[in-house]
Amino acid sequence: MKKFYYLSTCDTCKRILSELDLPSDFARQDIKTDPITGADLEALRHLAGSYEALFSKRARLYKERGLKNQTLREADYKNLILEHYTFLKRPVTVLGDRIFIGNAAKIVSATKEALHS
Repeated sequence: MKKFYYLSTCDTCKRILSELDLPSDFARQDIKTDPITGADLEALRHLAGSYEALFSKRARLYKERGLKNQTLREADYKNLILEHYTFLKRPVTVLGDRIFIGNAAKIVSATKEALHS
C-alpha cells in the first residue's frame, strides 16, 4: 500500500506534501473530509506497533479534555483516533510495509529517502 494521510487545512501537512513530491500512484486521504476507518487504523497500528504511536498528544482536544492527566490504554487511543481526526498524529505515510508518522524533520527526511531511493 502507498498512502498519505494528512489534514488539508494544516500548513505543516501541506508543506510536507509538497516537499515529498509523492509519486502519482500514492493515494492521498484528507482525514477531515474522509475520516479514517477502523480497518485503516488497524492496518496502521499493525505497521506502527501500537495505537499510541499514532496518537497526537499535541491535539487541542487532548489538553481540553484533560487526557494528559489520565492513564490511557491502547483501546482508549484507538477510540479517540476514530472519534476525532485531530487525535491522529500527522502526516502518516505508508510505503509498503514501512510507516512514517509525524512531522519531525528526521521523519520527513527518512520518508523522502525511502520514497526516492
